[in-house]
Amino acid sequence: MTEPDLLLKAENPTLFIKLTSIVDVLDVHSYFPKKQPLEIELGAGDGSFIAQYARAHPEHNFIAVERLLGRARKVEKKGLRYGLENLRVIRIEAGYFARYLLPEHCVHKMHIYFPDPWPKPRHAKNRLIQPPFIETLKKILQPGAEVFLRTDSPAYYEQMRQVFSQFKEFTSIETPDDLKAIKTDFEQDFLAQGIQTLYLAYKYNP
Repeated sequence: MTEPDLLLKAENPTLFIKLTSIVDVLDVHSYFPKKQPLEIELGAGDGSFIAQYARAHPEHNFIAVERLLGRARKVEKKGLRYGLENLRVIRIEAGYFARYLLPEHCVHKMHIYFPDPWPKPRHAKNRLIQPPFIETLKKILQPGAEVFLRTDSPAYYEQMRQVFSQFKEFTSIETPDDLKAIKTDFEQDFLAQGIQTLYLAYKYNP
């Protein structure tokens, strides 16, 4: 058995990617039993979205990126419960992971749902979706890849829209209904409060 096969069959199975370096680019396909198109969720929360989505799409591989250990463990717990050989979890800051650890042109789809809105105007510069991050996307996305975003913040929604509009390589597309149907943990809470989700999606055509 290969190392990826052993992850779920070990006495203490794990879905965590254990980093031996925080500067070396990852061989992302080596963590999975099969080489398949790769989808990534930056800021996976408790895994409510990615565990369901990965379960529905065994033909793709998925990496859930989450900085907080408690949330990352919840992602793993859901993945193990479902027996997902196509899901891995990494605990690290999302922007750093995308910029420094992913190889070029490896991502088939990128999911960024409810990133920290930094609501105070003086803090808006800390938001993830800024022109330097789009440059990172251009490096790691495959031609024809898709980026899906959600937020509850009208101000952040407008910033996302304006930032992507600066890059001719990204064309606005519709978020598929089957994707919208799978909610994140934050989204479930917001909807219960009557706060609607704002969607954006783009196709990358270099």
